[in-house]
Amino acid sequence: MASEDPVRQAMLDAVPHLRAFAISLTGNVTYADDLVQAALLRGLENLDKFQAGTSMQAWLFTILRNQFYTDMRRSRREVDDPEGALAGKLAIMPEQGARLDFTDMQAALAKLSAEQREALLLVGAEGVSYEEAAQICGTNLGTIKSRINRARTRLAELLALDAEEDLGPDRLVKAALFVHSAS
Repeated sequence: MASEDPVRQAMLDAVPHLRAFAISLTGNVTYADDLVQAALLRGLENLDKFQAGTSMQAWLFTILRNQFYTDMRRSRREVDDPEGALAGKLAIMPEQGARLDFTDMQAALAKLSAEQREALLLVGAEGVSYEEAAQICGTNLGTIKSRINRARTRLAELLALDAEEDLGPDRLVKAALFVHSAS
């Protein structure tokens, strides 16, 4: 059968030599076997480029070597992160979403009464205690708590928020709607 397809036989005869060469390049039997397989597949795909009368083994060695160096160049740019832990640490939130959230929040705040907006911003955004907010606004503690509660409820309605998970990572939005001071 070898005489029926000399190209196929030349490729098969080259496999042990390709494997030895790949192992010497990589030092890893599994990776070497992958390189040999890739070289043989690439050789078959580009068989029309093989020049008859030249060495099939040398041609396949060149393909294997080129694949090895391509992989090496690629691996220098890549970081081994199988669980995605490193990628997770490097990820940042896109800024355009924050800008849109901020615009929505501004529009919703503008729809609140001046008293509710003032109380909510003092406590939620500025971190002022309920007592200090009552003093600043010239009213009593119960009124401030009531204004903040109503403002938070109204903001949630205006922003169409159903749950805390809808808020995303913005601490100011969370503070304005869900932080309750222990005062």
